[in-house]
Amino acid sequence: MSQHHILVIDDDERLRDLLRRFLEESGFRVTDAGNASEARQILSGIMFDLLIIDIMMPGETGLEFLEELRKKDNVPALFLTAMSETEHRIEGLETGADDYMSKPFEPRELVLRIKRILQRKASVNHEPDALVIFGPFAFDLTTSTLTRDDVRIHITTAEQQLLANFANAPDTVLSRDDLSNAVEGRMEGRSIDVAVARLRRKLEPDPRHPVYLQTMRNRGWLLRTDRPPR
Repeated sequence: MSQHHILVIDDDERLRDLLRRFLEESGFRVTDAGNASEARQILSGIMFDLLIIDIMMPGETGLEFLEELRKKDNVPALFLTAMSETEHRIEGLETGADDYMSKPFEPRELVLRIKRILQRKASVNHEPDALVIFGPFAFDLTTSTLTRDDVRIHITTAEQQLLANFANAPDTVLSRDDLSNAVEGRMEGRSIDVAVARLRRKLEPDPRHPVYLQTMRNRGWLLRTDRPPR
């Protein structure tokens, strides 16, 4: 099952519910917001793989929301709107959307377009970067150095090895076995859980609700990154 997390932003509650059910049945994790302000609040604490945005929302429109968001975030976005005129489609793409669908739409086509966008993103990010960025943090895979806002943070050798494994496979779920094999059995079972918890205390504003080093229930953990565009 896909672990891609999608944020749906639309003032139509009925449509949000329909999209949530269909996308979850298609293997995605889904969060929804009823307006731009609510979406901005959610985005301040969670990183998403893709946004689905309605253009004509009361107050701040989807175009205005994405235009502001693009100043600091390159998360893929797809516009959903009742407007079908060419000028609106062009305006949406110029604002920074990756794709555009008009209402009413065929749900299966929406899923295909989402998968195409995510595949493009994966191909761009296929090769690991020496410097992995997540929030205010940067981890240098060459030197095993962790910094926050350019200030170095001390982490132990074991924490360096653990973070390096996550940074070498950003946005990918790693199980206990994956991590144990990567460190050649130097950490196993619950000792990995303890090491993850210690690392979280150095990374997370609130370790009980992790933003960067996230738990994937019954699967393992992943490091959510926001690597800069090439």
